[in-house]
Amino acid sequence: QVRLVESGGGLVQAGGSLRLSCAASGRTFSSYAMGWFRQVPGKEREVVAGINRSGGSTYYAAFVKGRFTISRDNAANTVYLQMNSLKPEDTAVYYCAAKDVAYGVVITTRAYDFWGQGTQVTVSA
Repeated sequence: QVRLVESGGGLVQAGGSLRLSCAASGRTFSSYAMGWFRQVPGKEREVVAGINRSGGSTYYAAFVKGRFTISRDNAANTVYLQMNSLKPEDTAVYYCAAKDVAYGVVITTRAYDFWGQGTQVTVSA
């Protein structure tokens, strides 16, 4: 079991930046591939970015490439999502998730075992 707690969401103007954090507790953090997802009302949850256990491999959805960066600090049991050049369409609840895997980046929503409670990101025009 692992417990995930997101923080860092808030209200920002278009073009601004936010850094989301996801703190994990429980089993060994480095055993998990991690992902960031987002969801708006009435739509399915979608993957934003993923990172493998070591942090050496990452994945980004096309709509955030070049703007967002996922990273992790295994010593601090934390995964981050740096979001730059934010757009109003980035407004959503952002969730982090953990998947116990041997290797690789996991980008399928259904594959993840553990989820945080989410943090709201609102980008004003």
